[in-house]
Amino acid sequence: MAQKKDIPYRELGTTGEKVSAIGIGGWHIGLPAVDEKIGIRIIHAATDRGINFLDNSWDYNDGTSEVRMGRALRQNNSRKKVFLMTKIDGRTRKEAARQLDQSLERLNTDYIDLVQHHEVLRFEDPNRIFAKDGAQAALLEAKKAGKIRYLGFTGHKDPHIHLYMLQVSKENGYKFDTAQMPINVMDAHFRSFSNLVVPECVKQGVGVLAMKTLANGSIVKSKTVRPIEAIQYALNLPTSTVICGVDSLKILDQAIKAVTTFKPFTPKQLAALLAKTAKAAAKGKFEPFKTSSIYDGTASTPKWLGEEPEALQALMPQ
Repeated sequence: MAQKKDIPYRELGTTGEKVSAIGIGGWHIGLPAVDEKIGIRIIHAATDRGINFLDNSWDYNDGTSEVRMGRALRQNNSRKKVFLMTKIDGRTRKEAARQLDQSLERLNTDYIDLVQHHEVLRFEDPNRIFAKDGAQAALLEAKKAGKIRYLGFTGHKDPHIHLYMLQVSKENGYKFDTAQMPINVMDAHFRSFSNLVVPECVKQGVGVLAMKTLANGSIVKSKTVRPIEAIQYALNLPTSTVICGVDSLKILDQAIKAVTTFKPFTPKQLAALLAKTAKAAAKGKFEPFKTSSIYDGTASTPKWLGEEPEALQALMPQ
């Protein structure tokens, strides 16, 4: 994957891969309000300017996000120039395999660089994933078959669930390549992934993928910091890439300006920035993905997870 001088690149954990310090989120490019031509133009403009990390998920906009991204990569023949990531929601071996095959078809590729277990939001999720017939078994089989290069997981609810996922992974003799989590100027004060999970990931050599850096616009609405300051806060942490939701070329320009003008904060600068958000962040008002279920796709559509484990089925009323 070629690197361009204007966009800085960072190590992806201990994989040996180098990815652009900012990435393009897949959810926004498939929104009904975003014209397909604009979504494709965003991907082309991003990759032309040196961004090589592309995020997506099997469930984004009923598959539209993956379809558009696949078309964009095919149109400018850039598949081999990017580091392509998607996520699956299935918790069973069968459902995870089904979703992965759909993602491969939609993305128009025979392999995906990184596949992540999506929305690890409940303390029972790690054990379901690592069960004998759990999703991890399907992804390991796919990796062996050459369909996947690296594995990770995501979540946005509680940092302690991320820590538990890392623990269960270790108990099963496996180390994830990446972990994706909310990292923003509010998170620093409330149920903080930045304070609790990031240091553990760095210790274990797990690449940190930042998301919800603007909290889908909530940070801007808080009127505490400027968008570029918020993005640069995430860049100041030991993140491999900061995934930005981009629904226009103007927002793409903003993200690129943030990364190309970034300089590590001094302790005084960091303290001043966090002081601006301390009061607003106290109860999670501007991080609704932590305090409500409105961002929990698998809560509103539990069928995505697949069947309940056999052990639980045996306990259900007949």
